[in-house]
Amino acid sequence: MDRDRLRALLDAVRSGELEAEAALEQLSAPSYVETEHARVDTHRALRHGLPEVIYAPGKTPEQILEVMEVLRSRGQDVLVTRLAPELAAVVTGRVAGEYDPLSRVLWAGRVEVPLEGKGTIAIACAGTSDLPVAREAELVARRFGNKVETLRDVGVAGIHRLLGSSQLLRSARVLIVVAGMEGALPSVVGGLVDKPVIAVPTSVGYGASFGGVSALLGMLNSCASNVTVVNIDNGFGAAYVATLINRL
Repeated sequence: MDRDRLRALLDAVRSGELEAEAALEQLSAPSYVETEHARVDTHRALRHGLPEVIYAPGKTPEQILEVMEVLRSRGQDVLVTRLAPELAAVVTGRVAGEYDPLSRVLWAGRVEVPLEGKGTIAIACAGTSDLPVAREAELVARRFGNKVETLRDVGVAGIHRLLGSSQLLRSARVLIVVAGMEGALPSVVGGLVDKPVIAVPTSVGYGASFGGVSALLGMLNSCASNVTVVNIDNGFGAAYVATLINRL
């Protein structure tokens, strides 16, 4: 159940196409489905506007497929994040889906998702090594119904590469900035635009980067007041929040 389906259900009752008792029967269905390994939230889209998403690490292929089956039986598109290639081979061997090995995102659903965002989400990726996280943000944002533009390899080591796309940055409704090393790029972008900037630190960097902690701390200490930060390598979380902002 999501808001569009609920609205259609209420419209059908109002127009007389559906009896109130039949609608009540549909609405009284449990808000989750209990399986052997999970309680699958089937009303998340109704509460949040965005559906349940499967986080793959720690799950077996059978557990992932179990949740996918429930979601698909309820007519929901399925998004799986952080799905390792070896697990993806098993899952896609049993369920039709589109797998992106760079981001480790699996999509089983509509080929085209209707645009629901009011503007463009711009993603600025500092370096090629940060692309897996940026790609995760990009694919999740697209599957949540956003128009997305991605700038690749525009880090502060060659800031002219970023400035060459300043028009795109300023025209975006919300921006996601992905960077490792010292994590300086979000502050630069934040100083160029008057829109929300969601900073994503990555675990890219040499020893003193402490697996992304240096970038995280640098972004948390940004002097640009329009910058907020998600956790290390969390492209999914950045795309989720950007989607909510883009729908306001």
